Amino acid sequence: MWRINGQDHILKQIEPSLELGQPAHAYLLVGPPHVGKMTLALDLAQAVNCSNPSPAPCHECLQCTRIADGHHADVRVVGISQDDDDGRTRTVIGIDSIKEVLHQVSLKPYEGIFTVIIFNEAETMSIEAANALLKTLEEPPNQVLLLLLTSNEDAVLTTVRSRCRRLNLLPLSKAQIEHQLESLDKESSNHSERLARLSRGCLGWAITAREDPRILEEHEAQLDHLREVCQGNLDQKFAYASEVATIFSRDRETARQILYLWLRWWRDLLLVKERAEDYLQYPHRLESLRSAASELSTTETVSVIKHLQETLASLDSNANPRLALEAFMVRLPRSHIKR
Repeated sequence: MWRINGQDHILKQIEPSLELGQPAHAYLLVGPPHVGKMTLALDLAQAVNCSNPSPAPCHECLQCTRIADGHHADVRVVGISQDDDDGRTRTVIGIDSIKEVLHQVSLKPYEGIFTVIIFNEAETMSIEAANALLKTLEEPPNQVLLLLLTSNEDAVLTTVRSRCRRLNLLPLSKAQIEHQLESLDKESSNHSERLARLSRGCLGWAITAREDPRILEEHEAQLDHLREVCQGNLDQKFAYASEVATIFSRDRETARQILYLWLRWWRDLLLVKERAEDYLQYPHRLESLRSAASELSTTETVSVIKHLQETLASLDSNANPRLALEAFMVRLPRSHIKR
C-alpha cells in the first residue's frame, strides 16, 4: 500500500517497472516542501526491497519495517545535517558525503535486494559533490536506486537532472487536504479548513501544523512582524532584511518560506482590492487586509508582488541575500500600512 496521497499520476509511471523489478536507476522527485517527497522516497525504498510480490510496499515484512524504522543497512538518507565534530550547521551536501555514498553503492546490498540512497534537498549539493555523483549516474551499478529530492529543481545541476527520471509531485486540492485531516481525528471542520487553506496543497505541512499548535502561532507572529516592517522606517526594513539574510545563510528553505508568506499576504491585499475575498489565504485577517489595502493603489500592490517574485528568483540564482532583500525593502510603498 502506498502512503502517498493524491499522486496517482506518479504511481502509474512507476508501478509497471516495479512489477518487472526494473525501476529506473535514478529518480528526481520534484515538489514544494512537505508535499510528500520523503514519504514517496521511503515507499520506493520499501517497494524495491519488499518481501511480498507487489509493486506497492506491504509495510509489514521485515524489510519494510526495518526501512520504516531507519535501521536498514542498505537504505540511507543524505542531506544537510549537523557536523558532529564542531557543531556547525552545514549549508551544502559536500564532497565527503558523496564519497561515502559512492563507496556504499560500489558494494552489493547487505540485507536487501537494492541499495537505496535518498538525497534530501538535492539542490544543496555542492558543484564538486554533484560532479562526483555524475559518474555513478552515468554508469549505475546493478541493484542501486538513487532518489534525489528537491523543491527547487532549477538549482540542481543540469547534468544531474538530465540523468534522472523526473517525478513531479503536485499539491493537493484544498478539499483533498480537508478530507485527509478530518479522517485523522475529530478536529473541527473550521480548523481543518484553515489548515487546508494555509497548506498550499502540502498535506505534510497541514498534518504537522495540526499536531503542533506552535506552527500556527509562529505563522501568525510572522504576519504581525511583516506588518510592522511594512510600517517601519528604512532602518527597520534593513534590519529585517539582515535577519532574513542570516536565516537564508543557515537554512535556505526557511527563508524562502518567509518570503512566500509575504507573497501570500500581498496577494491577499490584491484580492481585497479586486473584491475577490472568497479566495483569501488569510480570511481571519480580513479587517486588517481591508485597512491595509485602503492605503495602497493596485499598481503599488502589483509592483510589490512582482518585486517579491524577482527577489526569490535572485536568491535562487545565488545573489547576495542581504543585498537582494535590501533592494526589495527599498521598493516597498512609502505609504504606511495601518493596523
